[in-house]
Amino acid sequence: MTDPAGTTNPVRGCHSCTGAVLRIRESAIRSIFFCTAFLAVVVVAFIILFLFGDAFPIFRDFGALPFLLGLTWAPTAPEPLYGIFPLIVGTVLVTVGAMVFSVPLSIGCAIYISQLASPQMKQVLKPAIELLAGIPSVVYGFFGLIVLTDFIRVSFDLPTGETWLAASVLLGIMALPTIISVSEDAISAVPREYREGSLAIGATRWQTISRVMVPAALSGIAAAIILGIGRAVGETMAVMMVAGNAAIIPDPVWNILSPLRTLTATLGIEMGEVAVGSEHYSALFGVAVVLLIITLLINLSAGAILRHLHGGMTGQHGQRQFVSRGTKALFARWYRVIAGILLLAFLLAAAPWYVAVAAMIVVGALFLCRDRLSPKIAEKIAFGFIIAAAVTVLGILVIILQDIVINGLPALSWEFLTRPPKDLGRGGGIFPAIVGTLYLVTGAIALALPIGVGAAIYLVEYTREGRITRLIRTGVDLLNGTPSIVFGLFGFAFLVLWLNIGISMLAGQVTLALMVLPTIIRTTEESLKSIPASLREGSLALGATKWQTISRVVLPPALPGILTGTILSIGRAAGETAPIMFVAVVFSQRFLPGSVFDPVMALPYHLFILATNVPDSSANQYGTALVLLLLVIGFYAVAIGVRMHCKKKIGG
Repeated sequence: MTDPAGTTNPVRGCHSCTGAVLRIRESAIRSIFFCTAFLAVVVVAFIILFLFGDAFPIFRDFGALPFLLGLTWAPTAPEPLYGIFPLIVGTVLVTVGAMVFSVPLSIGCAIYISQLASPQMKQVLKPAIELLAGIPSVVYGFFGLIVLTDFIRVSFDLPTGETWLAASVLLGIMALPTIISVSEDAISAVPREYREGSLAIGATRWQTISRVMVPAALSGIAAAIILGIGRAVGETMAVMMVAGNAAIIPDPVWNILSPLRTLTATLGIEMGEVAVGSEHYSALFGVAVVLLIITLLINLSAGAILRHLHGGMTGQHGQRQFVSRGTKALFARWYRVIAGILLLAFLLAAAPWYVAVAAMIVVGALFLCRDRLSPKIAEKIAFGFIIAAAVTVLGILVIILQDIVINGLPALSWEFLTRPPKDLGRGGGIFPAIVGTLYLVTGAIALALPIGVGAAIYLVEYTREGRITRLIRTGVDLLNGTPSIVFGLFGFAFLVLWLNIGISMLAGQVTLALMVLPTIIRTTEESLKSIPASLREGSLALGATKWQTISRVVLPPALPGILTGTILSIGRAAGETAPIMFVAVVFSQRFLPGSVFDPVMALPYHLFILATNVPDSSANQYGTALVLLLLVIGFYAVAIGVRMHCKKKIGG
């Protein structure tokens, strides 16, 4: 470059080169982050491609309608039949029963935490709910198999307690943390002016809660219920361990003491023993396709309901309004109908006649007299039910932890923690399972963390809302709603078979990484959004580049939130069984894996096999459950501690 006199200007040339280098670097960084964000869309596309590809033969040869509406699932019969209608019915019945059990408890507990509880009680209940969320599904299944099914068997004088009732109660317990947390956040987010205005005009606290606070938070409560439904539909291990796994439609259909089988349980039971490429293999992938479609419909329904409720809550000038009476009545009416049908079915099928009659008389009397009760008496009755709901949730946690801790502590010893298993797991220890779990989690987080953080940075910092952004967010949402067993099938079809990696630690790490990726993206997004825009503007105004602003100004204060999401992902990955059943784990091995291409032991899978296939191993079952529980809860406790420390630091 030359100056006006025709001589070279090295300073100007240097600045020009530096600027070009910076632009190239910024463009490269943006492209890398775009690739990490678009990976969610690619993964969803691959999951759909491989599931539909392997399921196509069953739809072609057997027919879509006979497959969906057939009443017999008998793939090993002399003349195999592949009707999955009983499996669909079982999935629906278990989910409806779980919601009837969990929704009243969850909303009551959420109301108590947000409106009635003292600060000291909140400090007890909120960590308790987070502990419920942190308990691995296989531990829930183990508790249900050992304790809950035995209680049902004895209480109703049955040959076995593995029934629809057991599955619904267990799934209801597992859905409690999700519904409570989201509902409590929604109720707490209602402006204080609503509550103060209602009380100022003479309404009681219960009238304010039931007619002002809850209707205003109805969109969040509806979202919580839909998330709970998704949790129940996608659960595999717990249902597989307690539902009885009979591919039948209950007769009569409201018989909650009948065994049944769900779509997810069918995949978990049969996928490990089927011949690859067979008709049965294709039928199982057809089951996975139906499960994925159901999950997709739930997510789409959630979006439609939330949009409808948002429209009802927004006035012409953007001011927040109450949900319309029609919408409120619609939700209340349908829930009362479903709850009434299930309650009546339970009473008729399970309870003695005098208990059924007494319960129906009490419920009917309260319903008929609800408008005649004085506001104070109605408030006392309502608050009694709300407090009972909170106490019940806390009691459930205490019962589960007490059973596992009391029975698991005697099994813990130095030998148990440092030795390999022997005698099919009845003796020896679980050291290879502990190390294998840590290997799987470490590899999964090492893969998912940079991709998830990069995707969140692109979505928050580099792009505005548009078609590409909506496509990426849709991919993340679908990935987040995909059942864990579907990740396992995809890992088996793509990693184990198509890429020929084989059943290995690497296949398990990649599968778990894909499963926790949406969690890391979401938590990182929220952390980045919480950073004030003024910090970015100030940095850019001082001449910093986009990447310098992100790396030196935005990421440091967002790091605690990113760390919290990472630890939560670690806890989830450590407790999962279904995604690794077909891709990574073996039940027992004496030595640690020598490379990432060797299979590993894992605590969740080891507990599942001990509980379902190895008799006379009660001590080691409880010991394994306690170690797994302590490991996962330890991760969640660290996440809670980090969050509380950051809140105190910000508050200080």
